[in-house]
Amino acid sequence: MIAVNKASGIPSVTDRWDSSKRGLNALLAEVLRKRIFIVHRIDADTSGAVVFAKNPAAHRRLSMAFESRSAGKLYTAVVLGKPEWTETSCAAPLVPNGDKRHRTIIDKYRGKKSLTRFRLLHSAAGLSVVAAAPESGRTHQIRVHLASMGHPIVCDTLYGRGAPLFLSSFKRTWRGDRHDERPLIGRLALHAQKLKIPARGGGELCFEAPYPKDMAAVIGQIEKLSRRF
Repeated sequence: MIAVNKASGIPSVTDRWDSSKRGLNALLAEVLRKRIFIVHRIDADTSGAVVFAKNPAAHRRLSMAFESRSAGKLYTAVVLGKPEWTETSCAAPLVPNGDKRHRTIIDKYRGKKSLTRFRLLHSAAGLSVVAAAPESGRTHQIRVHLASMGHPIVCDTLYGRGAPLFLSSFKRTWRGDRHDERPLIGRLALHAQKLKIPARGGGELCFEAPYPKDMAAVIGQIEKLSRRF
C-alpha cells in the first residue's frame, strides 16, 4: 500500500467525466510507473490521509476493511460557532445529489444510515476546532452533519458561508492593513488526520497526516485565544 498526505484542491481520483481533472491516483501511477488501485477517497477540498493499494491482493484486503468499517478514520474540522456539547454524535440519514446543487441532504425517508461522532477540542472568538470520527462513509457526511447541527465548516461553499477566514475577523488585537491581508485559510477547513487499518498479522497500522500550513495556522490561533479565557 501507499499512504499519502493529500493537499487540498487535488481530487483523490480522476474525474470520470472530465479526465483533465487528474486525480491523486493518476499522479501516483505516473510517478511510480505502475498501476494504483483505489481503496477510498476524500473530497478534493479536504486535505489529509489517503491510502491506495499497489497490487490486487492489497486492494481486496484494504477494500474489505473500509467496507466492513474496521478501518478507523479521524478528521479535524474548524467550524463556526461554539458547540454546547463536549462530545456528541449525529445519525441523520443522508441522500447524495439530493438537490439542484447536487448536495448531500438529510432525508429521514430515503436517506441511508449515517453516523458521525464529534468531540470539541478548542473554542474561541466564534470559532471551534472539532474532531470528527465517521462510522459510515457517505458523501460529504461530516460537512452535512456539522451544518445540520448549526456549526458549518469554515470556507464550506456548499453547506456554509464559503467566505475565506481572515485573522482580522476574529483577533481583536490585530493591527495590520486589511487591504494587504491574506486569508489564514481560503478552502474547506477539513483535514483527514488519522487512518487506522487492521494489519495482516494482527494489530493495526496507523497513519497520521500532519496539518498543512493553513490548517495549522488557524488551529494555532484558536488554541492561543482559548487559553486566554
